Amino acid sequence: MLRDAVRWLVSSLVLLFVITALTFVLASMAPGDAAKAILSSQSGSYTVQQYQQMRHALGIDQPLPVQYWRWLDGVLHGGLGADLFSGQPVTQELNARLGPSLSIIVGTVIVSGLAGVSLGIVSALRGGALGRLVDAVSLAGLAVPNFWLALVLVELLAVRVQVFPATGYAPLSADPGPWLRSIALPVLTLSAGGVAFVAKQTRDSLSEVMSRDFIVMLRARGLSRRSVVLRHALRNAAIPVVTVLGLLLVGLLGGTVLIENVFSIPGLGQEAVTAAGSHDLPVIEGVAFYFAVVVVIANLLVDVSYRLLSPRTRET
Repeated sequence: MLRDAVRWLVSSLVLLFVITALTFVLASMAPGDAAKAILSSQSGSYTVQQYQQMRHALGIDQPLPVQYWRWLDGVLHGGLGADLFSGQPVTQELNARLGPSLSIIVGTVIVSGLAGVSLGIVSALRGGALGRLVDAVSLAGLAVPNFWLALVLVELLAVRVQVFPATGYAPLSADPGPWLRSIALPVLTLSAGGVAFVAKQTRDSLSEVMSRDFIVMLRARGLSRRSVVLRHALRNAAIPVVTVLGLLLVGLLGGTVLIENVFSIPGLGQEAVTAAGSHDLPVIEGVAFYFAVVVVIANLLVDVSYRLLSPRTRET
């Protein structure tokens, strides 16, 4: 157990380092920089001397390894630097936007898991036309672009019927009702592909388990089909489904970048787009760091789920 914990910690640190280093290099390669953006917003025109002075003041005239080491040293001391435009600590700005992003991500995983597993179980046990329907829905859910589905849902459920707000976010701490309504459309948009993916994986995995010899033996001993499925088959079929849910959670990090901008949700994705447009490297690095931490936590949850579901995994 100690060896596994050390291995997980080392791999997590390596992942955080690689993601932040790649983000730093790729962001620095984009045309333009924060000095030009700041000077353009202040006066519209500037001299070369003003530009060089601004670069020096921001510290972006230093070699790239020096800039990254300075940022990494700040992380080791508990900070992610300061916003180049507002001067506010990056952690303070990102923490204020963490709630909306997590609300959408966690909500999507819950909806995709519950709806997808339920549909997959029914499809596996009944098969036939329902199984083919799950395949068709899976293809449609994975093929439909999120931004197009978002616009359709806004038109149907926010403009015509006016059940949910088209844009904006209400904090959970203020009132759960408006909060739930504000994340409904983003969650439904991102859940379309997730439900289809989880349903197909559940159906395939459960169908394979139901054909195994020990399931046949349990049925021969007189156990009801419901008892066999709920107490034995689902546990054995759950590991591939857990893997899919973990991949879905990680994939949602990229999905929220687009969806938050479509629905004007003040989350990490919207902040990443704004920071990329203004070349605010500390904020871009901060968002990448937060996303990497979510990936590490997702991997940990999946690993723990493996050990709870499979004794053989627990022994290795």
